[in-house]
Parts: sequence; C-alpha cells; structure tokens
Amino acid sequence: MTTILLSILVLGLLGGLFGLLLAFAAKIFYVEVDPKVAAVRECLAGANCGGCGYPGCDGYAAAVAAGEAPTNRCVAGGAECAAKVAEVMGVAAGEAERMIAFVPCSGTTGVAEPRFNYNGPKDCQAAMLFGGKSSKMCTFACVGLGNCVTACQFDAMHIVDGVAKVDRDKCVGCGACVDICPKNIISLIPESQKVMPVCGNKDKGAQVMKMCKVGCIGCMKCQRECPADAIVVKDNLAVIDITKCVQCGHCADICPRHIITYFGN
Repeated sequence: MTTILLSILVLGLLGGLFGLLLAFAAKIFYVEVDPKVAAVRECLAGANCGGCGYPGCDGYAAAVAAGEAPTNRCVAGGAECAAKVAEVMGVAAGEAERMIAFVPCSGTTGVAEPRFNYNGPKDCQAAMLFGGKSSKMCTFACVGLGNCVTACQFDAMHIVDGVAKVDRDKCVGCGACVDICPKNIISLIPESQKVMPVCGNKDKGAQVMKMCKVGCIGCMKCQRECPADAIVVKDNLAVIDITKCVQCGHCADICPRHIITYFGN
C-alpha cells in the first residue's frame, strides 16, 4: 500500500513539475500574433485552395497583415472578400479581374482519332505512361480522365465526351487544375476574354486532319479577316492577342473548323 501511495505521489510531483516547465516555456517562447492576421483570416473564403499563391488562407492572411501581399488575391472570395480585407488593412480595395480555367481542346470522343483503347486506371498520368501520349493520336489533346476534376474543390471541372470542360460560373481561378494537368495544357485566362481557339495542336494542317476532325489547321482565315488584327497563326495554330481582341466573334463565325469559340452568355 505504501508503494502505491509513494508512486502516486511521485507521479503527481512529476506532473506538477512538467506543468510548470511547460508554462515557463510557453511564456519564454511566446510569439505575439498580429491581431490583423486573425481579422484578415476571418474575411477569407476559407477554401485553402492556394489560388492566392500562398500556403493556404493562414499563409495569405499573414502576408497581407505584414504588407507583403495585396488585398485582392483571394480568388475564391472575389471582390467582396477583397473589399473586407482592404477595410481591415485600411487601404483601398485593389481591382483584380477574375481568372477562369481554360482547356484548349475540342477533341471529344468520336472527333479525336484514338491511338489505342485504354482500359487502365482513370488517371491522366497513368494513361500517359504509354509513351507519354495518352490514348489519343493528338499529342496536344486533353487526356480526359479527370485529374483536374478531382483537384477542383469548386465542382467547376467536368469530363464531357472525353474532354475536360470548365463551368465558368463556378470556376474561381485557383489554378489547381493547371498544376495537376500532366500535359500542362490548362491555363488561366481573364473572365472578360470570351473568344478563344479551343485547340492546342501545333502540327501542320495535313497532319491535324488525320488525327482530329476539328483541330486548327492554320489556314489563316481568322488572321486575315480579324478587324482588330488580334489573331496571328503561330506554329500552325491561331493565337489571339487578348490585349487587341474586341471580342466581336467574327473569327468564331468564319472558322472552317469551328474551333474558335465565343463563351458569351
């Protein structure tokens, strides 16, 4: 009985000693937190998507509070969030255009010629292990197995007929799909840009026609007829200079392959 009581006493003393040591260490190593960090963090969307370029909402809030980041980088929160953060920081809300994910591929099932029948895991990276070209003949085509869909936290990416499609209303421009795409074909474009060539194939026209029924063949018709001189065929592919484009949609109307698309409402 004496041994048990002694053991309890020793444990109690040790527990008290360790408690005092922890309290002392907490006081010594205490790091004062800027109250603005918590205030900014409260304004953010809380998605932790990384679209701001910082390691989650906590990282971004700390950078804003330290004056190292602008107040309008929370892509998930948008303009309303930027206004609240700016109010906390006592500055004017910056103007930042919303960015939208863009997949330059129209090679849906039955349109893009198959290279082989793939029956492996529903994973784009796995499909590219077969020579790095996936199951479609076009080496610039979307693999279409949904890695971007899995990465998107906002239900803005979907696979439709073998090609990733972006829901522009839901996309917040976080860039998760851009980072995970093994072919690196997804990019972010300004929401205001409504006219884009939905093809990324840079092969010559004759070769494109063998592998895709709608791929850009570099015919230059869009370049010749663009009223704003905003289109140039570079590397056999139509490229739109968004700083010149007036978004009249004329190129979309005259494209013989119908791959220049107008994303208007």
